Order: sequence, then structure tokens, then C-alpha cells
Amino acid sequence: MLKICKINLRTFTNRHISRLIHNETNKNQEADFGFRKVKYEEKQTKVNEVFDSVAEKYDLMNDAMSFGLHRLWKNQFIQEIDPNPGMRLIDVAGGTGDITFRYLSYLKNLDSTKFEESQLPLVTVCDINDNMLSVGKNRSVKMKFKEQIVWKVGNAEKLVEENDNTYDVYTIAFGIRNCTNIENVVKEAYRVLKPGGRFMCLEFSKTNNPVFKRIYDFYSFQMIPVMGYMIANDWNSYQYLVESIRMFPSQDEFASLISDCGFRLVSYKNLSNGAVAIHSGFKF
Repeated sequence: MLKICKINLRTFTNRHISRLIHNETNKNQEADFGFRKVKYEEKQTKVNEVFDSVAEKYDLMNDAMSFGLHRLWKNQFIQEIDPNPGMRLIDVAGGTGDITFRYLSYLKNLDSTKFEESQLPLVTVCDINDNMLSVGKNRSVKMKFKEQIVWKVGNAEKLVEENDNTYDVYTIAFGIRNCTNIENVVKEAYRVLKPGGRFMCLEFSKTNNPVFKRIYDFYSFQMIPVMGYMIANDWNSYQYLVESIRMFPSQDEFASLISDCGFRLVSYKNLSNGAVAIHSGFKF
């Protein structure tokens, strides 16, 4: 289901003022780290520790936790982007390269000759965790995509190495919920996109199906940390990842935030009963 979101101007103004005040006081506040509260400035360090721990087994665990469904979700995500030659993509929180490799494979299948002749890198992958990037770099060599990708260590909340109005598409898949300030991430996406550029986010979300929700909650909290321990010898990191999903805004709440940051034609599409959603917005 594709849902286009319309934002009331008064609601937008009140929410915008509230967030401005909130940003001024962030340093004295706490942030969600799963179901726990931590000091605002400490969250990123703790998230880094999680992904340092899971980097080597990350893709294997994705297959185990989702029964391979994450592959279908990511393929659908690429279909929604509809890549074409000449696009410039920045894939943020793109560590192990799953979205980037699908994007490049799509372009290669469109026109393999033109793809092989392309001189400039086609994708910038940015991730705050160097261990995750190392996994992606190694995979890019095996997949023969090394020349098409630039890999950068960077914070999604402040893309200091990126200029304004640079990219045609900005993607972030299963990464934004781990950021300390989601609004800052979306604002940075808006800044680095060209006019006409598109923000695309793939993220776990909220299901409204009560039967599915009970099954999903049981599986998430009772099974995923156990699998994390058995496969990656890490219970706590996967407990955090499950909890972080529940703390992420609903589809409508996140769509409102995207609109508040300046994007237009904001929409979302639910996948798997709303367990996952694809969010989209355009910069005009």
C-alpha cells in the first residue's frame, strides 16, 4: 500500500518550533538506546560498539532473523528507486554494501557495456562504523564493483565531506533508527540532494495487524536474541536491535518528520504487514 501524506500547516509550524527548542537542549537530555535511556552524547558510542560486534556476522544474521525476507525487501527497495544511468547515489549507513551492490547490479543489467565504460564512481557509501565498511569493501572486490564505489567513514547526522546539491538519490536502509537524532539525518539528506533528488528509506516499522503483531513480537523478543547468541555469540547486541525497532516512529510519524524537513510528495509503502516500510520524499 502506498500512502501519500498531507501535512497541516499549523501542525507543521507547532512541531517545527518544538523541534527547534528540542535541538537546543539535546546536550542535557537522554536518548533511547533500545528500551534504555542513555546520555545523549553517549548513544553513538554504544551503537558503534553494537556494530563493531556484529559486523562480521551481520549479513548471515540478517538471513537468519528474517528467513531471507530482507533480500526481497531490499530488492523491492531498488525497484522503487528505479536506477538509471547518470544517477548519483549516496548510500548512508550502507556499511556492508547490500543496497549498493543491488543498485549497481541493476545498472549493469540495464546496459553492461555502458556500465563497464563508466569512468567515475557511481555510488558513495557512507557509514560511521569502519568495521562494517571493511566488510563491504571486501565484498566489492569479490563482486567486481570496486571501481564504481567510494567508501567513506562518516556520521549520517553531519555529512561533513559532502557538498550541497550533489546527489540524485539518497538511500538509508535499516540504519536510521540507530542514529541519535533522526531529524538531523533527514535534514542532511535534504542538503546533499540535488533539486529534484529523492530521499529513500527502508526501515522496520509498525504493524497494525493484531494477530501478526503478537507473532512478530514473540519471535522478535524470544527468538532473535537467542539466534544472535548461537550464530554470533552476541545476545545483547541483537536484543538492542529488536528494541530499537520498537522505539522507531510509526509510518505516519516518520512521514511527518520527512515533510517537516522540507521534502515534498512524501509517501510510504508497507511491506510484510507493515513490519517494514519504504519511505520516499522529493526535494523541490
